[in-house]
Amino acid sequence: MYPQLLKHIKRYVQLTPDEETLLCEKLEFKKFKRREFLLEPGKLCQGNYFILKGCVRQYFVNNKLNEQIIQFGLESWWVADQDSLLNKQPSTCYIQAVEATELLVLNEKIRQSLFEEIPTLESYFRIMMQKAFVASQRRIGFIFNQTEEERYRHFASQFPDFLQRVPQYMLASYLGFTPQFLSRLRGKRESGKSEKSGK
Repeated sequence: MYPQLLKHIKRYVQLTPDEETLLCEKLEFKKFKRREFLLEPGKLCQGNYFILKGCVRQYFVNNKLNEQIIQFGLESWWVADQDSLLNKQPSTCYIQAVEATELLVLNEKIRQSLFEEIPTLESYFRIMMQKAFVASQRRIGFIFNQTEEERYRHFASQFPDFLQRVPQYMLASYLGFTPQFLSRLRGKRESGKSEKSGK
């Protein structure tokens, strides 16, 4: 049994004990070392990944050979290349472990078959997709409507854990500015804190 996943599911839907057992029997436990790839371009995404421990990033490399991070994932987050899963085509992005990571893999074919046996599970994943879509819309809105400093402050207030766990250049890529700008911004914030504490 995987209590971390079941606890997460119970926040949104209720499964029977038999349904929980059936689901857990279909999951595959995997470990990834730091910087190891869960998925690379040209390969089919095999399923959805539920993170038990660690941190991953999903990104692509643009025409200028710069990494552009689409999303991060921490404990109790789902990550996958949904385009590859839905359209059954090779992925165009990477999913990589930022830290040593432990996760559960739910194969896509198995997930679809489980929806017939556990209809409530389909409701759970629909909610997960809706939440992911809303988060994506909000991120696009922040990029177009907020300054770089406003984006950083908002992200820092919403996800303080990331500031300690994610390298600076990755955070800059995700927020849409350069590592140099982020370094100056952090330096500005630290100097402001020092001035306040000295008063």
